[in-house]
Amino acid sequence: MSLERGARLCIDVGSVRVGVAVSDPDGLIATPVDTVARVMSVDDDGKVPPDVVRIAHEVDERGVKVVYVGLPRHLSGVEGASSVAARTYAGAIARAVDPVPVRLVDERMSTVSAHQALHASGRAGRKHRAVVDQAAAVVILQSALDGERHAAARVGELVE
Repeated sequence: MSLERGARLCIDVGSVRVGVAVSDPDGLIATPVDTVARVMSVDDDGKVPPDVVRIAHEVDERGVKVVYVGLPRHLSGVEGASSVAARTYAGAIARAVDPVPVRLVDERMSTVSAHQALHASGRAGRKHRAVVDQAAAVVILQSALDGERHAAARVGELVE
């Protein structure tokens, strides 16, 4: 089976910020895009939150073929409150980017890996906060891209 050529976009959902990363059209390498401020509440008027609008715009502008959303799990594999929040956010993204598929992928240790990479690059620890979500999205996306190459198929759980 051959994967459809096109960029993949990944988001790392945090309680305050959302990190965004994108791949090249061949799905070889992940690069950071932006850190988007997360909107915690939605008005009753049904408007799409600005962070979701921003991500949907990136999907459209870049011709993204699949959106990966990091699914935080405990090291044991058990899902907690953060997983529920990520699943809810992934649902909002899926509605905003339909018909582009959205898939949840395991993100265990992505933030730790992102902090280590930032530290290794010489960036001061107090400056990590501004870009760690982007760096985590890159780690998650690169893992998904590697999984795609190994499986010759999209990875993760499809969001309905």
